[in-house]
Amino acid sequence: MMVKQLVSIFWIGAFTCLGMLSGCRGMVTAAPIPPPTPSANSSPTSMLSPTSIPTSTVSFPSESQLESQQQTMLNTIRDYGVKDENVLRAMSRVPRQEFISSEYRQQAYGDFPLPIGYGQTISQPFIVAWMTELLELKPGAKVLEIGTGSGYQAAILAELGYVQVYSVEIIPELADGSAARLQRLGYKDVHLKQGDGYYGWKEYAPYDAIIVTAAPDHLPAPLSAQLATGGKIVIPIGPQGFIQTLWKFVNETDGLKAYNLGGVSFVPLTGAGAEQGDGVPSSVPAK
Repeated sequence: MMVKQLVSIFWIGAFTCLGMLSGCRGMVTAAPIPPPTPSANSSPTSMLSPTSIPTSTVSFPSESQLESQQQTMLNTIRDYGVKDENVLRAMSRVPRQEFISSEYRQQAYGDFPLPIGYGQTISQPFIVAWMTELLELKPGAKVLEIGTGSGYQAAILAELGYVQVYSVEIIPELADGSAARLQRLGYKDVHLKQGDGYYGWKEYAPYDAIIVTAAPDHLPAPLSAQLATGGKIVIPIGPQGFIQTLWKFVNETDGLKAYNLGGVSFVPLTGAGAEQGDGVPSSVPAK
C-alpha cells in the first residue's frame, strides 16, 4: 500500500506531549486533563498526570450508586471533548461493572484502567469513547477490534446498534471469558476469534474500521491490507514499556494518510506476528 510524506515516529517524539494517555491495555494509568477535541485534520496533544492502578476494594455499591457513578463518568467524557451522541449513548448503556471482577466493582466507573488478569486491563472510559469516536462509524460499517480483553470495547461497538463487530484476542482465557460474558449480556452478534491479532481476520475483510488496543512497534501490514478504501485504523505505535503514539490512519485512494493524536501508553501487542512480521515501514505519513 502506498505511503506518502514519510516521517519517522521515534519514541522520543512522544516527549513533546505534556503527558500520556493510558490505553485500553495500558501499563500506566492517568487522570487526563481535557485534550483538544480530535478531528480528522487535527493533531491533539494529550495531557495527563500519571497515577497507579487502583487497588481492590471489598465494598459493593448499590445499583443506584452505580447509576450515579456512570452518570459522572459520562459527564467526564463529555468534558474531555467526546461529542458523538451515539458513542455517549452506548457508553451509558453498557454496564462496565460486568466486565471486571467483583472486587473492583466499586471503582467500575472511575476514569482509569482496572486489572482484568493475565497482565491486561480494561481501559479508562475516556479512551474507549475517544477511540470509538475517532473511527467515525457509519450505519452498516464492519469493524475489527484487535485485543478483545474483557469484551468491554466490543460491547460498546455492538451497543451502537448499526455496525458489524469482529474481535480477535490472543490470550485463550480472556477470549473464552469475553465470549461467555458478551453472550450473557446479550451481545450475541459480536464475532469473536482466539488468535494472533497481528494478522487481523482476513476471512471477513475488508473492514471499514480497525481499532487496536495494544501497541506494536510498526503498523502491521496485514491490518492495512484488510482496510477498505476510505477506512480508518486507530492504533498505538511505539516501543514496548514506555510512551507510544496514537495514530489514526485513513486509507485514501492514493495511499495511507496518518494523523498523530499524541502520546499514549499501552501494553505491547504480543504474538509471533508482532515479533517477526513485516509491517508498513516504521516511518509513517503524518499530519
